[in-house]
Amino acid sequence: MRRVREKVGPDLLVVPSVTIITFDDQGRVLLAKHADAGVWVAPGGSIDPHESPADAAVREMWEETGLLVEPIRILGVYGGPEFHVTYANGDQVSYLMIVFECRVVGGTMRPDRVETLEVRYVSQADLPKLTLAPWARVVLPDVFADRAKTRFKAPTWQSPSIG
Repeated sequence: MRRVREKVGPDLLVVPSVTIITFDDQGRVLLAKHADAGVWVAPGGSIDPHESPADAAVREMWEETGLLVEPIRILGVYGGPEFHVTYANGDQVSYLMIVFECRVVGGTMRPDRVETLEVRYVSQADLPKLTLAPWARVVLPDVFADRAKTRFKAPTWQSPSIG
């Protein structure tokens, strides 16, 4: 991403990304406190060139939390105004987000202290007490509501009148 930013500067980019949802045995979801903005998010990040979304999910989870995961299924695909982020340095990103449910298969939970300051499992009742990223306020209620349902926002685009 650094090389792209050198060419386009802080201009808005649409970036494919993954978000990883893992549940503990109490039905809580793992969240990370983001170092850049101090908000709570599910772990995840950009998909690298030539990387599959599933590989990106495994890599991002390892890098941010120290946990090795196995993707189980896609919970949803998201995008829209809530997924637009302007970082402290001025870089603008509109994320197209693939949300995976994953199972933890190894590793030791720890924040990386670069992107994540803290990692912990939280219940749905804990969400109002946390400062969540705008996109997390969209995704997290969905994953708690019905894990068996794949989510995406219904289209609102209208075709131009033909006439």
